[in-house]
Amino acid sequence: MQNHRLPTFLLSALALLFTPLLAQHFGLAWVRIIDLALLYVLLALGLNVVVGYAGLLDLGYIAFYALGAYLFALLASPHLTETFPAIAAHFPNGLHISAWAVIPLGAGLAAIAGVLLGAPTLKLRGDYLAIVTLGFGEIIRVFMTNLDAPVNLTNGPKGIDQIDSLRVGALDLGHPIKVGGFELASVTLYYYLFLALVVLSVVLSLRLQRSRIGRAWMAIREDEIAAKAMGLNTRNLKLLAFGMGATFGGMAGVLFAAFQGFVSPESFTLQESVMVIAMIVLGGLGHVPGVILGAFVLAALPEVLRYVGGPLQDLSGGRIDAAILRQLLVALAMIVVMLLRPRGLWPSPEHAAQPTAGASR
Repeated sequence: MQNHRLPTFLLSALALLFTPLLAQHFGLAWVRIIDLALLYVLLALGLNVVVGYAGLLDLGYIAFYALGAYLFALLASPHLTETFPAIAAHFPNGLHISAWAVIPLGAGLAAIAGVLLGAPTLKLRGDYLAIVTLGFGEIIRVFMTNLDAPVNLTNGPKGIDQIDSLRVGALDLGHPIKVGGFELASVTLYYYLFLALVVLSVVLSLRLQRSRIGRAWMAIREDEIAAKAMGLNTRNLKLLAFGMGATFGGMAGVLFAAFQGFVSPESFTLQESVMVIAMIVLGGLGHVPGVILGAFVLAALPEVLRYVGGPLQDLSGGRIDAAILRQLLVALAMIVVMLLRPRGLWPSPEHAAQPTAGASR
């Protein structure tokens, strides 16, 4: 078994390295879709810590994504200097703080917000926990929408633009480069950066899963009362799960703001939180490879179905909107997958071995 792992690993690495170069030939839009899918993988890995490992349903996870994105937008755009004369006096050329300095700040801010969210929900379970976390996510979105008066902090529904792109040393990822006569587009450069960060996040997630803390989270997920009876400090472990999961969201938010160059409250709706939850459930709850697969499938499926929605709209004589039809097709695909694979597309081995409720009867 060990002898087959190295060739498989090398082939997978080569495939990942050449994927954007191949996608470039079909249009940069496809590379951009893959980039966004990698960001969703980061979000899904973070939410998997909360939902998959600790069993805590969080419907407001996208709020941590928003915190990271807006933090970088404020520190790497002209918005603050244009709004506050005192800041402009000290920084006449703008703040323009490097993303590499903001990423740990965004992760830290999101972790603090995660702990603050987790603290009042320690005694809540199931539907009640879902409602409270949903409210938290909506509160953050409403704040981002309305913090343009009396002091314009977030520019309200208009959003913040002119956000600096990411830099790696002297390399600006916002501009294409030429390597040996071959042009690497900006979205391709971002792909390699996002891929490296996803690999690091996967390693961290796997290490967490196999650690004592990860096993304690799973004990809480399976039976919290039994875990408490065994001496586990369920209070601190839950807070740690919320904080640890939120750091992934804050980091992904910083990367998203740098990649897009623009943020607005419309990018952080409840639908996004539900989509990330669907990714980990569809892929395989608590199983890192399944979470990655689910994130890629649900991130790419709506874009692929654009090529199906248009022709179907034409067949209906234009009576059915293509965007609505595309959402319907995504929902139907999810229903079919969950009926055929109730444990997820790639469940963990222990879950795959368990019979479903219908099979046990």
